[in-house]
Amino acid sequence: MLLNLIIGLSTMAACLLLQAVLLVLAIRYYVRHIRVATTSSFWSALRVICAFMVMLVVGNLLQCTIWALVFMVLGEFEALSVAVYHSAVNFATLGYGDIVMSEQHRLLGPMEAINGVIMIGVSTAAVMTALQHSLKESLAAQKWTLEERRDDRGSR
Repeated sequence: MLLNLIIGLSTMAACLLLQAVLLVLAIRYYVRHIRVATTSSFWSALRVICAFMVMLVVGNLLQCTIWALVFMVLGEFEALSVAVYHSAVNFATLGYGDIVMSEQHRLLGPMEAINGVIMIGVSTAAVMTALQHSLKESLAAQKWTLEERRDDRGSR
């Protein structure tokens, strides 16, 4: 059990590091494209937010793959596709139960689920923050533009 805790916590730490790196990259992307996300058309803003989200989703999928590789190293699965599937089910907390691990490493499943809940939550929070910021700035820019148009009409 202690070995599983050490393996699980180490894997969680690696996933947290990966999530932090990808979150920083996604935030940098958003900041570089903030003008498009806040002052252009709806579709341009949506494109920036979607790219931001895809970076974080890729991070979550990579984390599933990290867990799958750990499961393979431990001898739980022979095929990477099965290990990734099982890992994704755990990470997303679906809990299908169609594929189970041996008693020896069973504790790693719930540990991965805890990791998934946290990391998917971080991704969701980041996407919502970017979306809220984009909408707030876009609406402020539109309001400013409308007021400017009214001023132009009034001066004629």
